[in-house]
Amino acid sequence: MHPTPLIDSTEDPHPSLSDWHDYEPNLEFDDTELSHPSPEPGTTTVFDDINYSAEFEIPSEDEIIKTTLEADNYEEQLTMVGHDENAIRKDFKRRKFIEFIGTDKQGQPIIAIYACRLPERKDLNSNIFIDFIIKSMEEFVQNDYIIAYFHQGMKDNSKPALQFLWNSYKELDRSFKKNLKKLYVVHPTTFIRMVWFFFKPIISEKFKSKLIYTSSLDELKQSLGLNTLKVPDPVREFDEKINNGTRYTLRGSKSSLKSSRSLENLPKSAQFGVSLRFIIENSACLNCIPPIVRKCVDHLSLPDVVETEGIFRRSGNYARIKELRAKINAGDEVQLSTEDTHVVASLLKTFLRELEEPLLTYELYEDITQFSEWKTEEQRSRNVKQLLRERLPEENYELFKYIVEFLGKIMERKDFNKMTSSNLAIVFGPNLIWPKQEQMSLDEIGPINAFIDYVLQHQDDIYFVDINKKDRGAYD
Repeated sequence: MHPTPLIDSTEDPHPSLSDWHDYEPNLEFDDTELSHPSPEPGTTTVFDDINYSAEFEIPSEDEIIKTTLEADNYEEQLTMVGHDENAIRKDFKRRKFIEFIGTDKQGQPIIAIYACRLPERKDLNSNIFIDFIIKSMEEFVQNDYIIAYFHQGMKDNSKPALQFLWNSYKELDRSFKKNLKKLYVVHPTTFIRMVWFFFKPIISEKFKSKLIYTSSLDELKQSLGLNTLKVPDPVREFDEKINNGTRYTLRGSKSSLKSSRSLENLPKSAQFGVSLRFIIENSACLNCIPPIVRKCVDHLSLPDVVETEGIFRRSGNYARIKELRAKINAGDEVQLSTEDTHVVASLLKTFLRELEEPLLTYELYEDITQFSEWKTEEQRSRNVKQLLRERLPEENYELFKYIVEFLGKIMERKDFNKMTSSNLAIVFGPNLIWPKQEQMSLDEIGPINAFIDYVLQHQDDIYFVDINKKDRGAYD
């Protein structure tokens, strides 16, 4: 399967912003050679080209390629031979220039690309490099996803040649453009903004609306709804330098929700942003299933809803999800029968993602990320059963079982909704478990998704004997 370009076949075949790094002078931390100031620290903006419209003559693509390729000796990159492919791939993986860093407020996976970790031009092989990118991202780009490109720290000898980028770019399939929801360019230089102005006539309007500049890591965290954001030292040091150590309040993040609880009394009706135990103790739960979860599942299980193509893969309207969330926490009754399917699906994912502790608990995180090391079917069956049956708290076990059984119904209609066990695992994995402090990496998200995929495929065997089924007294 080949991931896709950000420009579809109906548009002019020209590269996007990230294809033109050749143009940038030695600007690692300094824009002083340019006459225009960088954006104010702490601001997140969609690009506005008005200030540049009268100052620059837009060059043609032929002129750009002609003047750029000769200087960059791109032919050397395109014809590299004799290199050990395994060694090159191992080096790419070691550099970690592309990483999964979590999910945003709507449960969309976030892919980070760090310019400061890119390999040197002399070490690039076009076929191996693009294949590495494709394999790193292909499972994420089949659903809605986000890219955060961290520009600062790029070394001059790491800037790929224009033709090399363009040839690589053409190898990507349509999913890369179609499912990309936002592209954050972090710490942009004035020069990048100028380059964007040069090429705006050949970039689709749809893609332009996805590009967002941000000059602060804290603003980025707030926009994405991340509690923590671990970045390479050059990026962090630059951010501290331009923002003078200022730290913003992460409104809406898990950390702010937790801190606010000590300052105010949450209504007992709250179901979002609290612990599962809190909900069970204060709401009318049947078999430990929170009311809003049961409402979402009942609606999404309807025959005309369960067959919705892309259910759980597409994000619902965030404003509407936020409104429903507030009403539910306030104890107001909500009717989901009139809501868009993707809104209800996203509401369920939001509930799971905002639990005070992940449904599969922090305690099981390390064990679950070792799933790929369980080589035999016997090992996997034994270890998965032990984790779920013996180590999950009873209320977590019952809710997880309920959700897995519901996802089994989704899988039964995969011919219509296109949601296989693998697709569902990719969507739900990061919403069912995450580390307590550090962000997940690509090395960890793979085993997590594989674990969920295994559970979905073997649920009848795993839950054949329900050892936790007993009288629940106050819980019913």
